Amino acid sequence: MNKTVRSLTTINPLSITIYLTLLIVVVFFIGPSFLEVVELKTLDLRFKSRGFMQANDAIVLAVIDEKSLDKEGRWPWPRSKIARLVDYLSDDEAKVIGFDIGFLEPDENNLSFIQQLESKLGSLRLNNKELERFLSESKMLADNDRILAHSIKQSKAKVILGYFLHMDQKSLGYEIESQVIDNRIAQISKSKYPVVQFPEKYANIGLLIDAYSPEVNIPILNQSADSSGYFNMFPDLDGAVRWIPLMIKRRQEILSPLSIQCVWHYLDRPPLILKMASYGVQGIQMGDISIPTDETGQMMINYLGPPKTFTHYPITDIINNRIPKGTFKDKMVLVGATASAIYDMRNTPFSLVYPGVEVHATIIDNILGQNFLIRPDWIKILDVLAIILMGVVTGLVIPRLNAVKGILFAICLFIAHILLSRLFFVNYGLWFNITYPLAALIVLYVSHIIYKYVTEERERKKIKGAFTYYVSSSVVNEMLKHPEKLKLGGERKELTVLFSDIKDFTTIAEGLTPEELVNLLNEYLTVMTDVVFKYDGTLDKYIGDAIMAVYGAPLDLPDHPFKACQSALEMIKELQKLNEKWIGEGRQAFDIRIGINTGPMMVGNMGSKQRFDFTAMGDSVNLGSRLEGANKSYKTSIIIGELTYDRVRNEFVCMELDSVRVKGKKKPVKIYNLVGNKDLPGIPEEIVIQFNEAVTVYKERKWDEAIHIFENIAAVDPDLYAAQLYIERCNNFKNSPPPPDWDGVYVMTSK
Repeated sequence: MNKTVRSLTTINPLSITIYLTLLIVVVFFIGPSFLEVVELKTLDLRFKSRGFMQANDAIVLAVIDEKSLDKEGRWPWPRSKIARLVDYLSDDEAKVIGFDIGFLEPDENNLSFIQQLESKLGSLRLNNKELERFLSESKMLADNDRILAHSIKQSKAKVILGYFLHMDQKSLGYEIESQVIDNRIAQISKSKYPVVQFPEKYANIGLLIDAYSPEVNIPILNQSADSSGYFNMFPDLDGAVRWIPLMIKRRQEILSPLSIQCVWHYLDRPPLILKMASYGVQGIQMGDISIPTDETGQMMINYLGPPKTFTHYPITDIINNRIPKGTFKDKMVLVGATASAIYDMRNTPFSLVYPGVEVHATIIDNILGQNFLIRPDWIKILDVLAIILMGVVTGLVIPRLNAVKGILFAICLFIAHILLSRLFFVNYGLWFNITYPLAALIVLYVSHIIYKYVTEERERKKIKGAFTYYVSSSVVNEMLKHPEKLKLGGERKELTVLFSDIKDFTTIAEGLTPEELVNLLNEYLTVMTDVVFKYDGTLDKYIGDAIMAVYGAPLDLPDHPFKACQSALEMIKELQKLNEKWIGEGRQAFDIRIGINTGPMMVGNMGSKQRFDFTAMGDSVNLGSRLEGANKSYKTSIIIGELTYDRVRNEFVCMELDSVRVKGKKKPVKIYNLVGNKDLPGIPEEIVIQFNEAVTVYKERKWDEAIHIFENIAAVDPDLYAAQLYIERCNNFKNSPPPPDWDGVYVMTSK
């Protein structure tokens, strides 16, 4: 428990992962605008990566384009031309005509001249009944609004007018009396949802978008049309239109858009039900079609492609009979402007300039084809899980990888999330959030990289502080590449340990002043340490005049036995140089003893978290120390263990000294005197061969034969004390033979 608390209250990979992931989740629920815009842009990229989709050919556009303006004159046109359009489409058996234009004021080209003539004739009091009848008939024929109303009323196609909603008084600029607003609402009563279903006791319509007042078409047209619907659109934060409100309320009246009314009449007005719930809008049911919305009643627009995804027909071509008959049979025709001069353009995922009428066509296509994009409330739960998963995976994996593998893993994770989100978008119409999971990935990745850099830099300093005085600079540089090896605790490895000690150091020290002793030791230890470093050894410790060095750790050395033996020979050589120098200076010379052993050891940083040393421990280390001490018994300079000998026998000349059993151990080990390199042995090779032969004869209890060989060796090399030692042992065994189970092993009773 305490360990967990410490992990959460200190800066480490676990706490970084947990707290930063939670932070991203919190930011997700806050929803900063700039991140929301980024997510919207990723949605646009999903549209573009998906590519274009085929539009429903039952939906076509009659457009006021540049060509039509050139041929028919500037907008607005006399409504008699719009009447001609309605007549043509009706005669061509179009099924629905939807207007994405408003007829909010009487036609300015209407009756002004006839009314002026009528007024003038009235002032003259001619009382000409025939003239009055002519003027009345002319007024009827010249009334463009009446002409359009008549065409709409007589149309075999269902005609749906569009109107505009003022969302608040501020945008309108003035106040409208409540009675006037109610009157306007009454004029568009056909735009209301016929059935609003409240399946729950406390259904909530408060989340619906509120309008202040409609700007309706002139009454004569409203009365003639089959229905009407608003054509308001609301852009996102970046100005693009991605949602359409399928309902807007004015007090308790819930109005529908142009697209819903067009589809409803196109499908011959099946049951149209707006379903409400306690959390807001549940959805819209139109016959067999279920239309998904969010809780505020907005539907995501599934754009099919760029402008002209739907077929465009210039109105001038239609009213001048340049379109083949039957083109509009059973079609839904949306009438709107695409000319830039009229400025009914929208920003969409596919284009910055997209005709508003084509947005309505897209919505209608989505409903008829039930080709919806959805982002239900439950998807937010999956988004949060994706954020957490991305954060946890990044936090667990990145700290365990090196820089190259780490960035490759992050890139793969980045791409995988994008591809998965695109897959759900393209195949299932689901909008999963891309931005926040990727933000979690990026933030966690960067944070862990920074943490790794800071901690590794700290580890590098720790390595330099811990090893600068114990290993060579080349070893330190190698270790800096792997700072993870500097961890408290050890690992079991096969290594080689070297112990050296000054012969009769106590006697030497007694003859020197403290200053002289310190200077002597410093000079000696400096030279010996340089030799250790030269062969990539690690200075474990100084113990007074003794040196302990380890080969094969912390830097792995495949040939660590060789390097340890080479160090020992060079230490003897360098000591000879020092002795010559000291003798010349009138100072005392001395000799050293060295023990080398190879075997399994525990090696690593031992100590506390505040202070630790890099050292090796184990039986193999202890044996190395005893081999150094064994030099006293054989009056040798370098003794190596059996495993060391096995690894270096081809590179060095070694003389088998004995088989010994260390105190406290049952298994005997062979020990060898390291004589020198193969090309430069310290003892003639013939002597070494004879000595090894004599030891073999000795173990076979052939005392006289062994004595004979050892005496020959001693005659050639009187300084080889081991030969005299064996002669003495053979004589003793001749007088007092060893027991029958004697195995030729000498028991070491001292260290």
